[in-house]
Amino acid sequence: MTASEISSRPFEAVLCDLDNVIRFYDMAPVAELELAAGLAEGTTAKAAYAPEVDLPLLLGKITPEEWVDSIASALSDRVPLVRARELGKAFADAPFRADDAVVALLRRVGGLMPLVLVTNATLELERDLESMGLADLADHVVSSARVGVAKPGREIYEIAAERAGVAIRQCLFVDDRLENVEAALTLGMTGVHYREAADLQEALRFLSDD
Repeated sequence: MTASEISSRPFEAVLCDLDNVIRFYDMAPVAELELAAGLAEGTTAKAAYAPEVDLPLLLGKITPEEWVDSIASALSDRVPLVRARELGKAFADAPFRADDAVVALLRRVGGLMPLVLVTNATLELERDLESMGLADLADHVVSSARVGVAKPGREIYEIAAERAGVAIRQCLFVDDRLENVEAALTLGMTGVHYREAADLQEALRFLSDD
């Protein structure tokens, strides 16, 4: 690739979220348990992702087992504690898969410029990436549980750009949560609010010229 082709790119590094962009969870088993317990679908997710329950896990301050305890505690006013723990455990252990099309697209990106995963994740992240065959997908992985800050906090974006070795304004940031994308835009990054693979394909359309 020529210098002129490189300079024509709108960004020089891709910073990409993991969950609901690359990794997707199967919540059908949790939904079945919720139905059996007389709970509305999504009740467990709402309890699990409440900031006071979720954030300590994402900052590496508690273990997944302690997270399950917190989920169960949050649900215990609606179902017996034994059932609440069953729901929390099923949620924490939900099976997941990688989107092969997105992975293939990002592997092409990684051959051209730095690719950094920027994710609010647990201390299990490295094991999870390995289980999906993605340990080598990115040049760097910035996990909230490892760096002690989470999106949409400014610091995690700055860490990711530094790891990529490019200026913040030269980064493309991809995330399924709008508030995280908006935070990246505030810092001067190019942002993609991911809802489907076409959103990412459009942002990376320059790949078709390579």
